[in-house]
Amino acid sequence: MSCASCGNTDGLAPKGCNSNGGCTTGSCNRLNTYDWLTAKTDIGDCNTFQFVEVSFKHGARKDFYKMPPNQHLDTGEMVVVDNGGGFDVGRISLSGQLVGLQMKKRRVHADRIMNPVVRRANHRDIERLEEARSLEKKTLIRARAIARMLDLDMKIGDIEFQGDKRKATFYFTANGRVDFRELIRHYAKEFRVKIEMRQIGSRQESARIGGIGSCGRELCCSTWLTTFKSVSTRAARYQNLAINQSKLSGQCGRLKCCLNYELDLYTEALDLFPMKAEYLRSAKGNATLVKIDIFKKFMYYSIEDKKGRFSMLTITPQRAAEVHQLNKKGVIPDEIEDAIKSGATLEPIIDFEDVTGGVELKDAPKNKRRKSRKNRSRPDGPSNEQSDRRDNPNQKPRRKPKK
Repeated sequence: MSCASCGNTDGLAPKGCNSNGGCTTGSCNRLNTYDWLTAKTDIGDCNTFQFVEVSFKHGARKDFYKMPPNQHLDTGEMVVVDNGGGFDVGRISLSGQLVGLQMKKRRVHADRIMNPVVRRANHRDIERLEEARSLEKKTLIRARAIARMLDLDMKIGDIEFQGDKRKATFYFTANGRVDFRELIRHYAKEFRVKIEMRQIGSRQESARIGGIGSCGRELCCSTWLTTFKSVSTRAARYQNLAINQSKLSGQCGRLKCCLNYELDLYTEALDLFPMKAEYLRSAKGNATLVKIDIFKKFMYYSIEDKKGRFSMLTITPQRAAEVHQLNKKGVIPDEIEDAIKSGATLEPIIDFEDVTGGVELKDAPKNKRRKSRKNRSRPDGPSNEQSDRRDNPNQKPRRKPKK
């Protein structure tokens, strides 16, 4: 099976997938735009567009390029592009009129796109690209060792070689500015390529590397999430989550992006609850808000009577708002609870059926008690030694002779 965005129409492996139909971040192109025109119908885009979107290293980096004037290229084809400082090999991830919408979404103007698509890639270009990808892991290990030798406060997260192996981009994370001029000289001497250093954030690093989250799914930032919004602990408080940094943090070390997914739904649900009804007064005692159950739409209060004893109280948000308005007017009601009593609605009422068929326990047959095995070898009663010990309790038991 394959995802619909791959555009598989011939029954073979989907376009852009290197695992024979499997969809993982290590093989399929990541962060692809859903091409509904070619995926759901057999109708192609008749209006050619002068720009295409090309992805590099399985979607880790994408850019827009000019189409050659006398050549038609489809989505999923490998092409050779001119980056201005060399040639690179990538895959066309989007073509047609959808590229214009994607450029508008990313705020890329057509006048700024200068680099063109040179031609369709041949087998030799793909072989050189595979050779460049095989060098990245060894280069990453050596690059980290050199950075540690120079005692630089930075972390090399990923390395991307250009298709012609003349340029390498080093992606690193750091807390502040890093003077890496000496580092670049060591890298140029060690790897014999043009070096480009690019600083990224921790979320961008997780998006490039990928992984599995605590939910068991692949990371959102490496599969479909394109924009990173700020996440605060306020989102966790609105959802009644425990403020545990280890559970709320993702693999990037920051708060999980999924905390914002349901935040709007929770804020809309909290509008039904009175926000300033933390303390309520009644003739029986003062009540303090303990917990809000958004799903059941209940508010739990701890009420203290005149004798200093505490008890739990469950009321609806409407009743809490009524009592709060009465307290603001100086009116103290006799009771806070009305239709809902404390703990009455927490446990559902279950009607048990008579499954015994009208047979009472006293009518059931009783099993005879089995005799003890202790005196089974002596059915005539206790031995002479046991009777002597009953008559004279101070008498010591006889010892058995040793064999």
